[in-house]
Amino acid sequence: MQLPPKVTDRAFTRLAEIGAGDSGKALRVAVEGGGCSGFQYDISLDDPTDGDVVFESSDGHERVVIDEVSLPFLSNAVIDFTEELIGARFVIENPNATSSCGCGTSFSM
Repeated sequence: MQLPPKVTDRAFTRLAEIGAGDSGKALRVAVEGGGCSGFQYDISLDDPTDGDVVFESSDGHERVVIDEVSLPFLSNAVIDFTEELIGARFVIENPNATSSCGCGTSFSM
């Protein structure tokens, strides 16, 4: 059974802080071929399109969208936002990844 990804409150809070919903944008999380481990995440602010799976904050103002092709690669993943000494960024904790590289955006399955 394929479980949908989860989006943390912290990720939605960061989207609100940067005004994504106010500008009509959503956080797009996509999986593409490439990177040093075979697949890579593409995370950007984008307009939702037909066919996207949409995850909304509790108030419905902030959104995260994933295209249908990327969705199986993100089954049961957690989309989060983190602030560390090296910087702040959206991160994906993906239980499907068998290995990943040091940059955190490339993985293999």
